[in-house]
Amino acid sequence: MNRAATTKPVSAPLAPAEVESILQEATDVLQTEGTALIKLAGRLNRDFCRAVQLLAECRGTVILTGIGKAGLIAQKISATLSSTGTRAHFLHPVEAVHGDLGFMRQGDTLIAFSNSGETEELLRLIPFVTSLDIPIIAVTAHDQSSLSRSADVVIALGTQTEVGPHGLAPSTSTTSMLGLGDALALVTARRRGFKPEQFAAWHPGGSLGLQFKTVRDLMRVGSRVRVASEEQTVREVLATAHIDGRRTGAIVLVDQQQRLSGIFTDSDLARLLETRHDSLLDAPIKSVMTRNPTTVMPDLLISDAVALLSERKLSELPVIDQQHQPIGMLDITDVISLLPAGSQPIQNSSRARAA
Repeated sequence: MNRAATTKPVSAPLAPAEVESILQEATDVLQTEGTALIKLAGRLNRDFCRAVQLLAECRGTVILTGIGKAGLIAQKISATLSSTGTRAHFLHPVEAVHGDLGFMRQGDTLIAFSNSGETEELLRLIPFVTSLDIPIIAVTAHDQSSLSRSADVVIALGTQTEVGPHGLAPSTSTTSMLGLGDALALVTARRRGFKPEQFAAWHPGGSLGLQFKTVRDLMRVGSRVRVASEEQTVREVLATAHIDGRRTGAIVLVDQQQRLSGIFTDSDLARLLETRHDSLLDAPIKSVMTRNPTTVMPDLLISDAVALLSERKLSELPVIDQQHQPIGMLDITDVISLLPAGSQPIQNSSRARAA
């Protein structure tokens, strides 16, 4: 089939005045919502602190609820709490009165999102929640609503001016809820002593989880690392230091005590040949190796190791133990996806020294 025949016709370019109008509208939306967040930050008081205390001391589950757009915000904050060390669950107000109330227990804490504080479906939950002596945190516009009067802690967002056509669609109010919810979750995480290692354990997938692995998790070991004695000649090392699988561009050299003494890379070999020092191929490799190369310990976070590779423009990092003996090799090809955008490490470079 001819693709050109099925492609939608390209619209005519927008006139300059229309481009300016669209961008101005978008700017107004962002500025209005940004201003609302700044005002909200200035409104925070002891009620926010009391809410954090309730969440930090919760020994059960933090239940988040809301309906419509507020419900979507509640779901997002539930996910943020869960990923930062606070057990949380979203409860849909309608599903709640059809059986889902059953998972609520004493020891839980409820966060209810409602801009008006008069959402009928939400208010139906309150008698059951209070009967279990579950503390309620209300995130709402004002402290005089029906929801507010039933809550133990009220975090008032203040009057919100919704943006967009006719100011009807929840926009500024939900942005404020989202910002407030993130603040609650992240401050609570700090109060609970949440650590990066926990974050790594709960985010094993994707590049985010990869950043929180350690060098030990990704380093090459055993027969995948080329190791040779510093007393061998360059020619002997090149002839015997074979490895299984994908080849790394560096050879780790050790002394008589099997401690790392240097590193010899493909770039080092290329320099010997380019400068016509072929005779050095039959000299001990310790005379041409890079001494004191940059090394890392196996428990270093991968994110820190990648930063070192990028900063020093390296392609390999020997991994050593407490006795300075090589136990692995971190190769840039195994972590290339984590390098900062625009980073250009020098392939097989070994000239950077440890600080």
